[in-house]
Amino acid sequence: IARLHEENEKLKTRLKTIELQATNALDEKSKLEKALQTIQIAQGDQKFNTTQDVTELENTMANLKCQFEKTLQDNTASQKSLEENLVSTKHDLLKVQDQLALAEKELEKKFQQTAAYRNMKEILSKKNDQIKELRKKLSKYETDD
Repeated sequence: IARLHEENEKLKTRLKTIELQATNALDEKSKLEKALQTIQIAQGDQKFNTTQDVTELENTMANLKCQFEKTLQDNTASQKSLEENLVSTKHDLLKVQDQLALAEKELEKKFQQTAAYRNMKEILSKKNDQIKELRKKLSKYETDD
């Protein structure tokens, strides 16, 4: 009986040890499950955040692309407008130059029709004739020497 008692005590002790180990294992298991759930939630949040970040970046890229295209269209329209203005200004300049040349010709013609111009022209013609005569006389004297 003593041996059975002793064996019974050993088994009780062993049972308590095994129960304690089982309880510790269950506690450890629940801690690990909680940690796993926390990690899974964190990963889910990360995936959500990553997906959200990617979506935000895609939206930003789409907005930038739209802005770039709008700016490009505006610049193209502005350049076209400037080129048209340049062509128009060149045509206007040519018209003004033609008008100026015509006005100068008319002014010259009117000036030539004035009495003072005709008188100066006559005087100049007479002086030229005098110079020619003087040169002839001079050449006669020079050949005699």
